Amino acid sequence: MKRWIRRTALGAAVLLGLAAVAAWAGTWYADRKAQRRIDLPPYPLAAKNDPAAIERGHYLYASRGCADCHGDNAGGRVVIDDAKTGFFVRGADISPGGAHVVAAYSPADWERSIRHGVRPDGRPLLVMPSEDYNRLTDDDVAALMAYLQQLPPAAGEPALVRMPILVKLLYAAGVIQDAAEKIDHLRAPSQPVPEDVSVAHGSYVANMCLGCHGSQLSGGKIPGAPPDWPAAANLTPGDGSALTRYADAPQFALMMRSGRRPDGSAVSPVMPFASLARMNDTDLAALYLYLKTVPPRPAGGR
Repeated sequence: MKRWIRRTALGAAVLLGLAAVAAWAGTWYADRKAQRRIDLPPYPLAAKNDPAAIERGHYLYASRGCADCHGDNAGGRVVIDDAKTGFFVRGADISPGGAHVVAAYSPADWERSIRHGVRPDGRPLLVMPSEDYNRLTDDDVAALMAYLQQLPPAAGEPALVRMPILVKLLYAAGVIQDAAEKIDHLRAPSQPVPEDVSVAHGSYVANMCLGCHGSQLSGGKIPGAPPDWPAAANLTPGDGSALTRYADAPQFALMMRSGRRPDGSAVSPVMPFASLARMNDTDLAALYLYLKTVPPRPAGGR
């Protein structure tokens, strides 16, 4: 019996040792991966600073989720602070001036960060949802830049990401990806379409949904999200579709602005309603129209 106990204890010690080595190797590789360089040629983005561009940039900043991570004043804010796991994410101060991270950004740097999730030095931006912005037109990227550059300097801080060991291991294994891994960096920029209630414009607006609802818009568990976050809804007309709750575009728009379904029940606050509520009528109606036309897919396929 004593020999069996010793063997069991030795086996457990060996397994614990192997687990510790694997955890160390995984975290080392995750840190190395986060420091890799991604070689992208500078994109010749034409800068704008006219009032129309600034107004468009303000609208995009407010309604496309930028303020959710960077705050209404672009001074940055805490996005995730999970005491249970130690997962912490603070969006950077991206207002102009001083020693702020964007103080010396060129138009090419803005384009690379927004569309590709890559810093000017080539390292990935770990929590930047560039998969949502990769398809922005040149005019819209320039409009965002124009709006941000004319803001007053804020008193924020740089970005900070603290990943718990499990998230680091999943990141090292490729289960959780940074934005730069998810993007086709050779994709040509989207071409402008008329801003009206059309499937084409709705398709353009729907790009903002890809990060949470997946490239096929069928939802599922959001990779890298805190474990208590619910799965993203299926936005296609397939099995388990969330669209069946909304008989028409006005009902859909009301939910996007109020956070409540037609029956009065609350949608998960994980949805960025602070931004979604600022979308205009045209964008919301076009988005609903487009979602009704996408190929049906079962829920959870992302």
